[in-house]
Amino acid sequence: MRYAGVSEFLSQSSGTLAKGPISLVFVEDDVEIDTTLRHNLQLGFKAVIVFMTPEFTLAEDVEDRLIRVDANIVRDENREAIINAMIAKAPGVWFYTCYNAEYLFFPFCETRTIGELLAFHTEERRDAMLCYAIDLYAGDLDRHPTAVSIEDAYIDRSGYYALGRPDPTTTHPKDRQLDFFGGLRWRYEEHVPPERRKIDRIALFCAKPGLKIRADHTFNDEEYNTYACPWHNNLTAAVLTFRTAKALKRNPGSAFEIETFRWHNSVPFEWHSRQLLDLGLMESGQWF
Repeated sequence: MRYAGVSEFLSQSSGTLAKGPISLVFVEDDVEIDTTLRHNLQLGFKAVIVFMTPEFTLAEDVEDRLIRVDANIVRDENREAIINAMIAKAPGVWFYTCYNAEYLFFPFCETRTIGELLAFHTEERRDAMLCYAIDLYAGDLDRHPTAVSIEDAYIDRSGYYALGRPDPTTTHPKDRQLDFFGGLRWRYEEHVPPERRKIDRIALFCAKPGLKIRADHTFNDEEYNTYACPWHNNLTAAVLTFRTAKALKRNPGSAFEIETFRWHNSVPFEWHSRQLLDLGLMESGQWF
């Protein structure tokens, strides 16, 4: 199914938004679009909706299984406005948001579906899930000058940290909220604007009336931005992303200063949730 624009989709797609979880994929360029969409389809989303410019093409096996909406995310369309319109249309529905060349992993995702994950999370009275944006990068930039390679992907095994999130209304940090840092945004922070250095996202959330997402991947409901409930640790997930590596190699200010992203804490990414759990890059909480 294909729609000529966001307005057409919103006016004609009430059935699509009736039941979740739903994946919203925002395409910024033509890098790894098909692999991103296949990954989301394999996770078990009820619907995968991709927002992309009409000039980009999809593989036939992918295009037949998703909903495509013509939209230029880089030039014309505002990602937050689109998500907020989806929220208003589908209260009570779980959504996941990502960009192309990003891959969601959650505990035991090889044997359990996204629906099972969110059913358990809902039982714990949670309406949102903290996700960490973990940077992927090609190990050999001579062979892969765009810094993107599925077969030669690396991640940082350490170098992550968190700081209390300031509350402008008090002298204390916000309750159960932290700003997380690490990966390429930390190692090359001189090339990354301060407002883009955090790696935490609320990428999984349940829509409700009045809910709004902000440009920094947080919401206007502060409970949505917490990493856990007051009683115990909750599930978290990870979004493995090539976006930072792509940007650093495209930006003239950083491209020629970086000969390799690898350092002593680089390890090959195994494309398995067990590696992320072992490295402490996501939390299984009470889900066993």
